[in-house]
Amino acid sequence: MPDWVHARRRVIGERIRVARLRADLTQEQLGERIGRDYRTILRWEYAQRVPDLVDLLLLADALGVPLRDLVG
Repeated sequence: MPDWVHARRRVIGERIRVARLRADLTQEQLGERIGRDYRTILRWEYAQRVPDLVDLLLLADALGVPLRDLVG
């Protein structure tokens, strides 16, 4: 996989983390809102895993941000 893909994954993870903190939510609280385990949130934030499109849509809704703010 090209290096830019890994870099982009890190950027998306950071955007998820920043949006979560702005929403004043813990990883556990966010996980509960979207039906995922807090460890999944942790893995997304640290680019260990990649959220799929459905997860990104759920995240954007739960965090009250447009999808483009997470992936743009």
